[in-house]
Amino acid sequence: MEKRHEILFNQLEAYREETLGLVKGISEEEAESIPDGFHNNIRWNLGHIYLDQKLWIESITKEKSEQTKTYNNWFGFGTSPSNFTEDTPSFAELKKLLLHQPMQIKEEYGDRIEEEFEPTEMGMYTIEQVLTRTIYHEGLHAAAIQYLKRFV
Repeated sequence: MEKRHEILFNQLEAYREETLGLVKGISEEEAESIPDGFHNNIRWNLGHIYLDQKLWIESITKEKSEQTKTYNNWFGFGTSPSNFTEDTPSFAELKKLLLHQPMQIKEEYGDRIEEEFEPTEMGMYTIEQVLTRTIYHEGLHAAAIQYLKRFV
């Protein structure tokens, strides 16, 4: 694997560790809390981060999964914790999924990172481009989690 790809995967893991570090010590109850003026909670933000990476990779590769379809009902754009059911992954489950996701992406797509696909609506056509975008997106939601922590 090229050095720049190793750097990208290292960044993916490092930023994920930072995101998970933000929720260290947060209780299930705190993760479920929706402070006044907010639409979502910490649990939703974690699920959304997880889903966003899966959605963009599947969008570009056209390799759809049933899990993504289901998770989109709970954590997709425009959803909220009011969409949660008893099947929605718990706060603890989401932390585990997020912890393992960077390595799973590297194992599954590391040798295809520069493969060219049909461009997305944002013009991205490689997994490398998608990962760069999803790292930025994760940072936005990490900031939302930091803000939520102030009020729970």
